[in-house]
Amino acid sequence: MGRVFIQEFSFLLLVVVLAVFSSYEANAAVERCDLFEGNWVVDNSYPLYNSTACPFIRREFDCIKYGRSNLEYLKYRWQPNGCVLPRFDGKEFLTKFKEKKIMYVGDSLSLNSFESLLCLLHAAVPEAKFKQDITRENVTVTFPDYGVQVVLFHSNFLVDIEAEPVGRVLKLDSIKNGQIWKEFDLLIFNTWLWYTRTGPGKQWDFVEFDGKILKDMDRVQAFQAGLNTWAKWVETDVDTTKTKVFFQGTSPAHYHGSDWGEPAVNNCLNEITPVNGSSYPSGLPVAVNIVKEVLKNMSKPVVNLLDITKLSQLRKDGHPSKFNGFKGMDCTHWCLAGVPDTWNQILYASLH
Repeated sequence: MGRVFIQEFSFLLLVVVLAVFSSYEANAAVERCDLFEGNWVVDNSYPLYNSTACPFIRREFDCIKYGRSNLEYLKYRWQPNGCVLPRFDGKEFLTKFKEKKIMYVGDSLSLNSFESLLCLLHAAVPEAKFKQDITRENVTVTFPDYGVQVVLFHSNFLVDIEAEPVGRVLKLDSIKNGQIWKEFDLLIFNTWLWYTRTGPGKQWDFVEFDGKILKDMDRVQAFQAGLNTWAKWVETDVDTTKTKVFFQGTSPAHYHGSDWGEPAVNNCLNEITPVNGSSYPSGLPVAVNIVKEVLKNMSKPVVNLLDITKLSQLRKDGHPSKFNGFKGMDCTHWCLAGVPDTWNQILYASLH
């Protein structure tokens, strides 16, 4: 009897040791792996949630509700070279961030990513209560059972725009909202799209740069100046021993088929498959190198880059196109469920 017990105990101990070792090896493999290089593969266990059951998706991103019938775009999983991206575990995420606060700061692509995370969490704990508060600048969703707060802070430029006697001034050296942001435990920033806007879409009348008020300036230079101000703010104002900071790389649009090798195509409407392979014919947007340069020049490597540009470039099939609540052609934002879920999967893997 004693020998049998010892044998059974030894077997169970071996199983536990192997499980721990396997988990360690998996985590180590992810750490050694470049999560941003790879290709999209068909996986019939996807999507990670049913969009019709998610209460957080706005009409901009709710492609199925607004008539998209070709649903193959939901069945693709990002496969990094050399490792497997861990599947998102919403319960583990909520437990990890128990009594903590998470904030996405940026434009409507931050909203896209924010709503993706909420859908991933809701799918993991569909019976859990939540409270949603919407103001002009913020959307706050709280999961009281876990004490987790997830916030979207709308900021198209990260730096300030102020109303002055001359008009609206984009101040490339000022971040007053940082006093709010720095109180959070996890920050995910994003900007770029609005720096390029002209005409009626431009949100400012003048730009303040290097102590001068200008009518306009090179937009790439403005983006770099604003991002440098943000980087200095992170270095001087954020307690990075308490707060983990991510910058989400540039999210691409798909309005020009020549970018992916189909010059006769004018938008993403009829795109139903990703670009084949792991490279994108037109190369990376100019903003990508600027982001990397700004982060490299920081005095301490305290910002984690979610380098999602290339993997998203490959997904010309993932946009709402005409299947959204506005009926306009949208090849900038992304359907939910969809590509932003992978952004959050990579965020999740990067937190381990």
